[in-house]
Amino acid sequence: MLANLYLIRHGETEGAGERRYKGTIDVPLSENGYRQIEKTALLIREILRRTGTGLSAVYSSDLIRARKSAELVASVFGLVPQVIPGLRERHFGVWEGMTFNEIAAQYPEAFTSWKDDPLHFSPIDGESTLEVKERAMQTLVPLLDRHQGETLCIVAHGGINRVILAEFLGLPLQHIFRIEQDFACLNIVEIWDGFPVVTLLNGGEHWFYGR
Repeated sequence: MLANLYLIRHGETEGAGERRYKGTIDVPLSENGYRQIEKTALLIREILRRTGTGLSAVYSSDLIRARKSAELVASVFGLVPQVIPGLRERHFGVWEGMTFNEIAAQYPEAFTSWKDDPLHFSPIDGESTLEVKERAMQTLVPLLDRHQGETLCIVAHGGINRVILAEFLGLPLQHIFRIEQDFACLNIVEIWDGFPVVTLLNGGEHWFYGR
């Protein structure tokens, strides 16, 4: 096996119920977000215990919601997360900080275009889906190469995780929103001689302890 990847989305952030495009804005975890990540960290520990596997490294986006989430995960394994800016969330340009309703009201045509075709449309001054995919994979591939035969964990964001998972699944990028990424969710990808196998998608404690 080339590498075993545990891909996590950060925990819930403050004001998550407002449904804002936070993008690259630094927003802290909510109290519930800390609890969510603590549970995910313990879930990973239990999975690794059952499989007799260790965790070699934890990597994180440089945004605080991912960094704090990664610190909680890494602490369970006596590790210190390594911060990589290339893992940060998509930049949403002029939409950053706005709610879905505000965007729909101020940029109705653009918002409809974005929902209908996120691959070819991007907000003004924002990143396109293709740009996000290129950045994510250029960041990820060297990490997988570095940890051949090992298990590594990456704590990132919904947008980054979706393009990575779409690449592994061979899913056209215009369909990335068919992949759900809940707060603090866990995805597991086993990579065999360059062939990725997604063994868990958007998992959580309900998935593991319900088995």
